[in-house]
Amino acid sequence: MLTISQVTKAFGGRTLFEEASLQVNRGDRIGLVGPNGAGKSTLFSLILGEALPDEGKISLERSATIGFLPQEHAPANDETVLKLACGGGAHDSVAGEMDWEIEPKAKRILAGLAFRESDFERSTKTLSGGWVMRAHLARLLVQEPELLLLDEPTNHLDLESLVWFQEYLKNYPGAILMISHDREFLNQLVGSIVEIAHRRLNRYRGNWDSYVQQKAAREQQQLSAYKNQQKEIASLQLFADRFRAKASKASQAQSKLKQIERMEKIEAPVAREKTVHFRFPQPPRSGHRVITLQEVNHAYGDLVVYRGLNFEAERGQRMVLVGPNGAGKSTLLK
Repeated sequence: MLTISQVTKAFGGRTLFEEASLQVNRGDRIGLVGPNGAGKSTLFSLILGEALPDEGKISLERSATIGFLPQEHAPANDETVLKLACGGGAHDSVAGEMDWEIEPKAKRILAGLAFRESDFERSTKTLSGGWVMRAHLARLLVQEPELLLLDEPTNHLDLESLVWFQEYLKNYPGAILMISHDREFLNQLVGSIVEIAHRRLNRYRGNWDSYVQQKAAREQQQLSAYKNQQKEIASLQLFADRFRAKASKASQAQSKLKQIERMEKIEAPVAREKTVHFRFPQPPRSGHRVITLQEVNHAYGDLVVYRGLNFEAERGQRMVLVGPNGAGKSTLLK
């Protein structure tokens, strides 16, 4: 459905891709990974036609549709949440579906993404950025493009919405190419990982955990093959250096040099990307009971967040604070 052939792309003198290729077929579930700055978002821009390759070609199957969810900053206009989820009008309808079929579908998806029924007629301008992103995600799921491009789609989802979204994508009828740092999300959904590394697109079959194992094995095999070849080259070079001036063995020495020239050289494994190392200074040891909240009430105007809240945290505990958006998680930390 999507073919990326021998694409080269540079920005400001830095080459992001060099003769990179990838084939995306219908039904594929692909996770796109790589360090920040490797070119993940640029690859999306190339697929969407927002940027052009310096060399190579990107082709999409005729009549195939693409839907894209950016990581941040989706537009919020005067339309209601429901209208946005429905595509904004009849011209955005999914082929084969009438408008009266789209609205119930949009409402189901909005509910799955934790919108309340009272939110459906709200203007998207009144929503926070995270909720606007959810509304745009709902729009894409309603439209069901043949290829869905998702850039960190879990960033704005709480736990319940994330679980719903994950299950929904398992049955999504189109192909999915997603950028994500959520390893468990990738493990649950993808059938292959495409890693951007050293200006190429390297594909690994399987989920995230399988990719990690395959990559480690591939690097070890390459290192062993490189070391063995270097030993052979050193041995041949030593013979040539010792005997090239000796008439009786000059032809043999020349033969060894030609043997080195004819070898298909194995590249040395490239060192892993540089990382930053840092340490946090240890604070003084606290008492056993770190914090206590007793019968706490809190409200924002008429919106009651807590009434009679009790909570304790003890030294050494590890806790996860969960709850739907708006439940008061950030307020509790404040």
